[in-house]
Amino acid sequence: MSQKHLLKLFSITFLSVIILSSCGGNNYKKSPLDQIIRDLPRDEVFSVILHDMDVRGSVFETYYHQYQIISDDDGDVDEVITDWHEVSEKEFNRYINDMGMEIAARDSTGKLTKNVAPPGYNNYVGNSRYGRWENRGGSSFWAFYGQYAFMSSLFRMNSYPVSRGYYTDWYGNYRGTDRRYYGPTSGGDSYYGTGSSYSRTSNPTSTWNSRSSSFRQRVKSRVSRSSSKSSSTSSWRSKSGGFGK
Repeated sequence: MSQKHLLKLFSITFLSVIILSSCGGNNYKKSPLDQIIRDLPRDEVFSVILHDMDVRGSVFETYYHQYQIISDDDGDVDEVITDWHEVSEKEFNRYINDMGMEIAARDSTGKLTKNVAPPGYNNYVGNSRYGRWENRGGSSFWAFYGQYAFMSSLFRMNSYPVSRGYYTDWYGNYRGTDRRYYGPTSGGDSYYGTGSSYSRTSNPTSTWNSRSSSFRQRVKSRVSRSSSKSSSTSSWRSKSGGFGK
């Protein structure tokens, strides 16, 4: 092979490495959540909840999500638990504390939100179409109307009722923001989110919860460090104006 061809091959290889690095290399994957949203009928009200998580492999690890989709088609309420979907390390880290939480929702006006919220808060709780606040023992709790009573089971509200205080706190301080609301903390555990009693009981056969605590902590620490490193690299590239400029 001539020196000219060798130089051309080296240039192409070097450029490919730069492009792969800027895109996250082989770790780049399209978000399955976005595809699920695109596939759902546009006239349906829905909530997508992160149902379960998993990490597979030893040398090269791959990351997976499983989703619970609760939809309302003009009063016809349905639930679907999806198959496992491979996600990027970045997306896995983004939602690592949000198992059992709602990570996407669309309301009756067609408005889509991907802000993480407690299950049911974006579309159903506080919405007079689905239920009302009822006083019990001096406190106010959300109750679905009879035709939507199935939702109480889907959102585990029979065991984990939503008080008006919780909802008001979320609505006034977290709704529409990137901040997560995990509810009140008791005994070191939050009301919602990964590791909460809500998450454990809502999916008692969870693959993620069956993993050892040391495994879960190791994964959490590593993906967090990797995400921080990636963010620092992106910030440096932005400040330097990027490659080739």
